[in-house]
Amino acid sequence: MQRVFIAALLSVAISSPAHAEAGGDPERGEKLYRQCSSCHAIGEGASNRTGPHLNNIFDRSPGQVEGFRYSPALLTAAEEGLAWDMGTLDAFLTNPREFVRGTRMSYRGMRDAQDRADVLSYIRLFSSDPESVPEAPSAASASDQTVGPEVLAIVGDPAYGEYLSGECTSCHQSDGGASGIPNITKWPEETFVIAMHAYKSGQREHSVMQMMAGRLSNEEIAALAAYFATIE
Repeated sequence: MQRVFIAALLSVAISSPAHAEAGGDPERGEKLYRQCSSCHAIGEGASNRTGPHLNNIFDRSPGQVEGFRYSPALLTAAEEGLAWDMGTLDAFLTNPREFVRGTRMSYRGMRDAQDRADVLSYIRLFSSDPESVPEAPSAASASDQTVGPEVLAIVGDPAYGEYLSGECTSCHQSDGGASGIPNITKWPEETFVIAMHAYKSGQREHSVMQMMAGRLSNEEIAALAAYFATIE
């Protein structure tokens, strides 16, 4: 069972590599949402289509829309701590298949940061309390952004990271594949380090991951980040 829990490592991306710094334009987002509407209904009386309806998506974790059959990969991500907020939705919308390996969602992603901000600003209107939802990914993901610059500046040794990686690769496939278990290869080193320190400090709730991260020094976390960022 412990190996299953270990698979929570980096199940949530901090945010996409680039995002809009300010809130989006919901009117423009409504127009952009048309490319989503064939699969996802939203608004009064919305029901499930190919994908679940998106009313109140900011108020729930994945897998909670009654009557919709979710992919095992998304349910696994939810069990491991994935929660929908402006930051995680921004990352998911950028490249759904990369963010949750094994998702059945066929959409290839919205690459433009402002387009994503506008669409999410529109979807935000259909929350039970839109004003409580941060308007930008940077605000939504700020809770993880507490790693000091001196820690982020540590240059990890990939060879040492490979030596340390055995406990990770007992679940995570080193070739980048995934079967309901998040992929952790090719991640930006800073993203990896921030996520691990969020577990280490208790900002992310997962008892096994907190225990594992707590055993690692700053240098060891940096080494793992360097290894997984460059692994072929």
